[in-house]
Amino acid sequence: MPTLMSPEELKATIPTGLLSFPVTDFTAAGDFDAKSYIGRLEWLSAYKVSALFAAGGTGEFFSLTLPEYSQVIAAAVETCRGKVPIIAGAGYGTRTAIEYAREAERIGAAGILLLPHYLTEASQEGLRAHITAVCRSTRLGVIVYNRGACKLNAETMLKLVADNANLIGFKDGVGEIEAMVSIWNTLGDRLTYLGGLPTAEVYAQAYKAMGVPTYSSAVFNFMPKTALEFHAAVMADDSATCGRLMRDFFFPYLAIRNRQPGYAVSIIKAGAAIVGHPAGPVRSPLSDLKPDECDALAELIGKLGPQ
Repeated sequence: MPTLMSPEELKATIPTGLLSFPVTDFTAAGDFDAKSYIGRLEWLSAYKVSALFAAGGTGEFFSLTLPEYSQVIAAAVETCRGKVPIIAGAGYGTRTAIEYAREAERIGAAGILLLPHYLTEASQEGLRAHITAVCRSTRLGVIVYNRGACKLNAETMLKLVADNANLIGFKDGVGEIEAMVSIWNTLGDRLTYLGGLPTAEVYAQAYKAMGVPTYSSAVFNFMPKTALEFHAAVMADDSATCGRLMRDFFFPYLAIRNRQPGYAVSIIKAGAAIVGHPAGPVRSPLSDLKPDECDALAELIGKLGPQ
């Protein structure tokens, strides 16, 4: 049986560096491509990051069946063992999320990223019950993803941490400054905090000023050196480097990403293919970048040199 990372160990590990969500590799027919995925993780885990999220949002968790999920998490845990902790996505309704969390623990993941539940709006009371049930189903440390239908306030978070010792992280994908500051000031170092807006680099400096020590980088999937350079600049308050990379890459990149809904994932797979690490197509309902958009992205990547 794999040795579990304790929730406190995971909490201490997360702020020590950059995090990322590897894409999930599919064949041209849309099936999970384990060999390609393992090769991707071998490449990315060679860089110094604090953790990798397997089957997260950028990893198309929402398109995976439970058997596929098990394959993805198992491949990630085995490939990255002794190199970097694997935090597994879990989500949907409460009982389904519990199944995913328990499966991730069985396989040997280091923690759980609890993604927003599916479709319906929910009260703070309902969100509290949902998150508590998932936390109590596993010994792993749980990070809640504040995004979409799961939008939490400071009062609810205070109750949640009182009830669940293994709730160790808060990942914000909403971007409301007042709410984020309120949560941080209410809970302090009881949690570790992560920036989780799409293309988190754009917000990283502002989030650091609010007490959020790190973030997850999607572009790490195809520009790991640039992603790490930017992260180091944020940590060092090097505004000149951050500004240069924003102008030279991130803002032009956003102009491509924002052309279609769902491109936040599609553009990452396009970038991975451009740098020689193709991951296959995205699954519907997402759509791949068009050829001219891939050309524009390739030109942008080329200006920053080999990764």
